[in-house]
Amino acid sequence: MRRAMTTLLAAVTTAALLAGCADSGGLDGDLVDDWAALSAPGPFTPAAGVCQVADFTDVLTLAAYAPVECAAPHRVETVHVGAFPAGRPAPPPGGSAELRGAFADCDTRATGYVGAEWRSGRLRLAVALPSGPGWAAGARWYRCDLSEVDTVEAAAKVVLRTGSLRDALRGPSPLRLGCQEARSAGGSVRTLRPVDCATRHDAEFVGVWRAPDRPYPTRPADWAPLYAGCRSTLGRYVGVPDDADLRFRSGVVVRPPGVGRWRVGDRGVRCYLWLDDRTVTGSLRGAGPAALPVRTR
Repeated sequence: MRRAMTTLLAAVTTAALLAGCADSGGLDGDLVDDWAALSAPGPFTPAAGVCQVADFTDVLTLAAYAPVECAAPHRVETVHVGAFPAGRPAPPPGGSAELRGAFADCDTRATGYVGAEWRSGRLRLAVALPSGPGWAAGARWYRCDLSEVDTVEAAAKVVLRTGSLRDALRGPSPLRLGCQEARSAGGSVRTLRPVDCATRHDAEFVGVWRAPDRPYPTRPADWAPLYAGCRSTLGRYVGVPDDADLRFRSGVVVRPPGVGRWRVGDRGVRCYLWLDDRTVTGSLRGAGPAALPVRTR
């Protein structure tokens, strides 16, 4: 009797389960055939308009990529991410046409991002590339990174800052280069230190001159075009004739990019006027010939 009851209960349970399976409630019973197929993994590409706490590195890996909001303390801000052609088998080396083209694009993008020629501020522009494994996986990007520096002279240090650099030079800004105090020796300027134009000073940033595509200057003759270019820039800034007398009105300080930056295509030369015989207060921008007279001795 007990065995018969057990057999009956098993039969009822099986029938109920089969009935439940027959009613799918609108499902087709296949739990995976309606899912979209997963896309193939693609190469890592960094984002623009974000910042990085770590110092700039010219080769960026996914493991080292840690973007933060620019309101947080950071050292690097990405202003643009461009792309190389797909056909190249390896990242372009320094001095290559591809890398020079990337820097030229970054140069233009950075100026548009901050609202004025980026070299007119305490800023440094650099280009980061994918790692070798990243390139092999299909990455073809280049990243345009700006950093604030404490000086545009030698041995500059990157500033840990907060806030985006977007439009940072569109108006008056503490980042802008302006009046300077020159420290000279042997008839030439060794260093320039920013000062308030209301204080007495003997130098002033006058603009950026774009050098032609020539080898980096190493001999006195190589430097002559840079000095001539900066004198013309000085003349336009102050509002004095760009003639043979200009060299008797003011000295000029020429600050080209370093050899490594020159190699990747940076041709922006920072130019300064230098009064080696006096000091002034206030800016000489647009001051005209009376403020910068020809010196007869």
